[in-house]
Amino acid sequence: MRIQTMQCEHVQGRTLHARRGKIANRFTYGVDYLLCDPERFQAPRLLSKNAFNLWSLNDRHHGGERGQGRGVAWFRELLAGRGCPFDGTELLLLAQPAFLGIAFNPVSFWIALRQGRPCAVVAEVNNTFGQRHCYFCAHDDFRPIDGRTPLEAQKLFHVSPFQQVQGRYRFQVDMTENAISIGILYCDGAEGLIATLEGCRRQATMASLAWAALRRPFGAGRVLALIYWQALKLCLKGAPFHSRPQPPTAPVSYGRSVREPEA
Repeated sequence: MRIQTMQCEHVQGRTLHARRGKIANRFTYGVDYLLCDPERFQAPRLLSKNAFNLWSLNDRHHGGERGQGRGVAWFRELLAGRGCPFDGTELLLLAQPAFLGIAFNPVSFWIALRQGRPCAVVAEVNNTFGQRHCYFCAHDDFRPIDGRTPLEAQKLFHVSPFQQVQGRYRFQVDMTENAISIGILYCDGAEGLIATLEGCRRQATMASLAWAALRRPFGAGRVLALIYWQALKLCLKGAPFHSRPQPPTAPVSYGRSVREPEA
């Protein structure tokens, strides 16, 4: 059954980060994401595309080099280069919007849907040093991705100074017509991290956007403050600090399907 997607949805969700290994750290925060079709963008007056507003989405913040993005055109070119069929395919962006023009997304997601199910996902990862790397996740035949079929990618990009650039990610994505759930498991031997994003899909409205501004104000400023607060806690716990290496030369790396053992 085809899932009827709205042109702009407000995902009022929660994100969980749980550090694995010798030094534990765990936190859960409320977050506001937008799930939209950038090619058919319609939204309440408090939200704009490529224009200043209380909340906004800007092409230059997504799709390609950080700060010089090309939006959905970049995602379409990336899919075409991998042989993704476009007949009946919807291209969506899941991202935290800019607040009063200020934007920062630790991770946003480009999602290709066929018959209402994700068939390709790009995790667009940003660090606090102005750098970006994208992980392309899809099966070779672009069959549906769900929570039972993880996709694996080698970690190539420096995100946290408390984790080394080694090990692997496992991505799991599950979407229904009412909710979205994304899980990222980072494994580096006994060390690593579990990160999740879960939320209900609701149409973005004036009321929901105004409430988000009151309940979780300052947008990117709040996100960065929370990142630095958790970094301070890890420093106080004695977590080893790793210097920032050079970023990967390729802007995109590609994951592969994980073959689960049969029961």
